[in-house]
Amino acid sequence: MIISGKELSAKMKADMAERLKSFPEKYGRVPHLVVILIGDDPASHSYVKGKAQASEQVGIKNTTIRREAQFTENELLSLISDLNNDDSVDGILVQLPLPKHINESKVIASISKDKDVDGFHPLNVAALWQKEDCIVPCTPKGIIRMLDEAGVEIAGKRAVVLGRSQIVGLPIAKLLLDRNATVTICHSRTVNLAEVTAGAEILVVAIGRPRFVTADMVSDGAVVIDVGVNRDESTGKLCGDVDFDNIAAKASVISPVPGGVGPMTITCLMENTIECFLSRINKYENII
Repeated sequence: MIISGKELSAKMKADMAERLKSFPEKYGRVPHLVVILIGDDPASHSYVKGKAQASEQVGIKNTTIRREAQFTENELLSLISDLNNDDSVDGILVQLPLPKHINESKVIASISKDKDVDGFHPLNVAALWQKEDCIVPCTPKGIIRMLDEAGVEIAGKRAVVLGRSQIVGLPIAKLLLDRNATVTICHSRTVNLAEVTAGAEILVVAIGRPRFVTADMVSDGAVVIDVGVNRDESTGKLCGDVDFDNIAAKASVISPVPGGVGPMTITCLMENTIECFLSRINKYENII
């Protein structure tokens, strides 16, 4: 079974678009997402364009603020401060990576945790690990949605996460743990890696190395989620971190690249923006 993130994403966006039709009458406006893009990285421009298109499809107001690569850290922090204090803005996203002269950690921490649609703010990260209400990072959130859509039973399963990034590896490990999987996190220093991954009933791969996971590293009937997006140097086409053609014959469920986790990440960003909007509305109503 191939999990189509593209199809699930379209379904979720249609549901959100229908839901948002009532927002202007009910709340006086629709959610507003502001995306900040610094510099001229082609991949970042492509990602930001995709977020704007998804916003339009769902019915979310999208504002993209573009600045040259020379934009200073202090200028960026000042811009974020203004957006934090702007009641018409519900979600703030700073497109990563940033130019080297800007401290990403400082920038992420400067975003109001209530408008942090990426779920990267230290207080949202802490809340995730403490099982408190938080904004869940988009890619891990999308992965769980895909597993649920495919009818994958997570509880009691042996799950292996290959990659330990703050954006994907660590949060998806926590979400799987919260769903009662037994989780192992692997990385570059893992000994006998193939032996560990072959023991997985659910394998999530997010290491950024094209076709790194081969068929001998996957057990028969495993569920394989490929988060990687790489460019095949020989063909110029996009490919994932797993050898899809050979592993698909062994796996019970597998996600493709492209058309797998990628579309779900943007869709869950839309969902996070709506959740931030509603959370802020509820807090305001409680105050008055």
